Amino acid sequence: MIRANCRERFTAADFDFILRTLACSRTDHVSLIELLGDAEARDSLLDSPRLVEAILSNAGHLCISSHFYFYVLARHVLRDVGITDRKLSDYVASLLETFSRVNGLQGPHAPEDQGRQYVSDMLIALSRATSEQAFLLRAHVGNYSLFLTGIFHENTQRRSLRGAPDLAFYEQIGRTNYQLVASHATARRCELSDVYEELADRFREVRIALNRLSDQLLNLDEEINPSLFL
Repeated sequence: MIRANCRERFTAADFDFILRTLACSRTDHVSLIELLGDAEARDSLLDSPRLVEAILSNAGHLCISSHFYFYVLARHVLRDVGITDRKLSDYVASLLETFSRVNGLQGPHAPEDQGRQYVSDMLIALSRATSEQAFLLRAHVGNYSLFLTGIFHENTQRRSLRGAPDLAFYEQIGRTNYQLVASHATARRCELSDVYEELADRFREVRIALNRLSDQLLNLDEEINPSLFL
């Protein structure tokens, strides 16, 4: 299950990267160490455009965690489309980090050796799912639809010309399933109801932000093959 917890999983190397990127002097370095101990101050530092610039200018030579990488870039593009909620940025970053790994693509209904994913199979699986399983399946359908239309939007559009579902289909499926899980007891227990509600309301805006991320900023693992999704 994807949570809004990228910021909780930053490493010592991530904090060292922040210090080296933002500190101009020894005094700055000491001040930053103190600030990193304060969650609110740390969040403010993470919004610095200098971190984005440093990540992009050193692509392929970074000693940072994937959680830090995806949070900084996701936060950057989401703010550009007017989405400022840090918790939502954290969730989207966790989604990207999970789905960037091949084994993160599998839905809760799928056998471990299944490669290709179909939304139709996920929806069919709902007919025999318990309430908890239905929550996991619907959350996965929403996440899957967002990742597909956000990161592989060009591939989705090309395939729609040959009869496959188009972006509008996946947007509707994603919005609907996020809205349905927002009121589930598990969402409330995991403090994700507000995240799912905002994803349902602003699915297209988040998708457009991820389109920019995919087109201009992102370096995904070469193992990720768009054909796995459709």
